[in-house]
Amino acid sequence: MALRREVLLKARQEAASARLDALTLPAGGGWITRAREDALTRLRAMGLPTRRDEYWKFTDPAALVAPATDSAELLGEDPDGTVFDTIDRLKIVFVDGEFDADASDDLAAEGLEITRLAEAARHDLHWARDAYGLLEAEGQAPVERPLAALNTAFATDGVLIRATGKVSRPVALHYLRKDGNADAMVHHCIKLEPGSEMTLLESGAAAARFSQVLEVDVGDGARFNHVRTQGRDHERVSNSNLFARVGEGGVLKSFTLSANGALTRNEAFITLNGRDGVAHIAGAALGDGAFHHDDTVFITHAAPACESRQVYKKVLRGGATGVFQGKILVKQPAQLTDGYQISQALLLGGDDSQFLAKPELEIYADDVKCSHGSTTGEIDPEQLFYLRSRGMPEEEASALLVLAFVAEAIEEIENPDLAEDVRTHLAGWLDRHRG
Repeated sequence: MALRREVLLKARQEAASARLDALTLPAGGGWITRAREDALTRLRAMGLPTRRDEYWKFTDPAALVAPATDSAELLGEDPDGTVFDTIDRLKIVFVDGEFDADASDDLAAEGLEITRLAEAARHDLHWARDAYGLLEAEGQAPVERPLAALNTAFATDGVLIRATGKVSRPVALHYLRKDGNADAMVHHCIKLEPGSEMTLLESGAAAARFSQVLEVDVGDGARFNHVRTQGRDHERVSNSNLFARVGEGGVLKSFTLSANGALTRNEAFITLNGRDGVAHIAGAALGDGAFHHDDTVFITHAAPACESRQVYKKVLRGGATGVFQGKILVKQPAQLTDGYQISQALLLGGDDSQFLAKPELEIYADDVKCSHGSTTGEIDPEQLFYLRSRGMPEEEASALLVLAFVAEAIEEIENPDLAEDVRTHLAGWLDRHRG
């Protein structure tokens, strides 16, 4: 057993060496350099993932760890228009992973302090020196996340946001592509002071290969809402990591809609550190053909009377693959925990698609309420027959049942306008993929 672990570690470290040979540690001030060097040390020690790793056995990470990325066809903007266009928001645009000042709004906003990572990295004094890479480092145990350490070490752009009050309009990060070979890394840090509140929106295809880390520190009594859409290029590969900790009475809610893409891996590591904390994370994924989508979630209850929800729905067709790995860890002090986890897949058009699920509970407290479930199936023929018997065409009836299937995940979006925008985006995808 020890020999097997040694062989696996050597393979991981060799993969890391090959990737690092193609990279140069970015220059910056003292605090960012220390954070990057610490991340690089972590990365060299753990190496990059291989298919033999426990949390990568359903997903081949080769395209994410290769020294160079393959080009991905540029499909441009969504034909239905950019999602969230109807929402009054503060827009921040990145093109191939780099901030575009001309396309972005003025970063000054009431109740917010926003700085570009590239700008803050040039200075020795910034609040992010006590935040950048901190949650990512804490999130390396009990499961190693080397792609996140790679991002912390080499990301050169992103936003650093500090919320001090209740922000009236969302901050929207929009990722555009212009280079078919773009290999982009962005790293965002968000700190919500006690009692503050903000909403973060994300959208766009971003790059041929996209790496993102989002670190969120939710203070006592603060609220963080996060809504993200990923699309729409078919050949892109991406890996995102959400690291968050939630203080006493704090609330974090995150929802992701993914459509298309050759390979998408979304990871989340959330710790409930204060009593009465709440963490809801949800997602809906829709894929057709050469589509592999992986949601890997780890929620730790470290304080009493906290609530967590994991709600994931995947709609797969034409040989697409969906993966869900979700864990709820309840530590001994976390009495009165309420944890819920559900992962479901709807397979359309035959049995050539697959859904691979690994739900887990690890509980060390006595007074808890935790549950998990996972199902896979096709559209209920009786429901389809009912709608068709009322005169609805088959394809329209199928689309309506798909929307109903993912409704539970979309309900996790608090803002009704944002939820409706997501439903419109989803309906557009279904319309384009009819038949």
